[in-house]
Order: sequence, then structure tokens, then C-alpha cells
Amino acid sequence: MADLYLASRSPRRRDLLKQIGVRFEPLITRLAAPRGPDVDELQHASESPERYVERVAREKAEFALKVLGMRSMLVRPVLSADTVVILDGAILGKPADAAEAAAFLHQLSGSTHEVRTSTAVALAIGNKTKLAQRTSISSVKFKALTDDEIAHYVATGEPLDKAGGYGIQGYAGLFVERLEGSYTGVMGLPLYETAELLRQVGIKV
Repeated sequence: MADLYLASRSPRRRDLLKQIGVRFEPLITRLAAPRGPDVDELQHASESPERYVERVAREKAEFALKVLGMRSMLVRPVLSADTVVILDGAILGKPADAAEAAAFLHQLSGSTHEVRTSTAVALAIGNKTKLAQRTSISSVKFKALTDDEIAHYVATGEPLDKAGGYGIQGYAGLFVERLEGSYTGVMGLPLYETAELLRQVGIKV
């Protein structure tokens, strides 16, 4: 039997939960048309990257909890997360296409950026919602990338579904000169913080 629902499409997050022996059931919410996304993932005006990532993770967990009731599903804790890459105070999201992925990598080349992953766990207790949340903050230094390295990496297709246009667990691990913080946090689910949150809702890790 599953310990919780995972409100995420990310295969990296699924793999990381399996790595620590957490049993889960995916809970997928809507991203687009016809009625629009279930959770607003657009950065609001004057919303800082720090507040943005925490809001999105929190709202994903809270909405997923409502979905359980709407679908008459067994009530269990819901885990969600959101990851942002921040460079010079701006968010580099998931690139829309290869050209934007290359542009992101050119910006990251030879510089240090921040990766924040906010993880939230929501649990329904009677008519109330208990929510616990932690945010992992990591600093990543990229080596100076050549045009050929960027073109080769973009051609793999790996950057297209990842915040900032790269996955540290893949080929882009070659670009990382220095990492301070959580490797799994940069992947998309910081295991230390996640385990702490799960213990708070009674799940043994």
C-alpha cells in the first residue's frame, strides 16, 4: 500500500522517492486547456523567485489534497515540490525550445547560480489541512562552456523539461565545477528535507 500521493510528473522525483523506499501513488493534475492549469505557475508581478517557488509547491500540495475528495480517493498525505534556477535575481524556467535552452546555457556558462527546491506535504485532518514545507537552497558554479558543448548538449534533448535547461544527474553533470548544498535538491527533490517532512506526518523513512 502506498504511503502517500506524489503530485508531480517528474521522473526524477519518482526515482528519488524510490531510492529511499517511500511507496507512493502518482496524482496528476491538469497543466493546460480546456479549462486551464489547476495551479497557477506563472510568476506574479513583484513576486520574488523565493516566494514564487514556495507558493507553487504549497498550492500544488493543497490542490492535490482537494482532488482526493473530488475523486473520492483514499485520504493519504500528498507530497509536491517545485524547483527554480535563479540567475542574477531572475528565474530560468523550463526552456520552451532548443533555442531558449541554448540561451539559458550561455547565461549559466562560467557563472554561479542558485537552485531552490521547495517541498510541501499536505494532510487532511478532519475539515482542516495540515501543511509542512521546507526549501533547499543550493549554489552551483558552471565552468565556461564552449558553443560546441552547448550545441551538443541541447541536441540530446535533455534540457527541454528541466528548470534552467539542464539536469545535473545527466550529461550536464560535466558542467558543474562546484556545488554547495543538496545534490538531490538540484535534481528536484532534496532527500534530507523530504525525509524530515515525511516524519512529521508519520511516515517512516
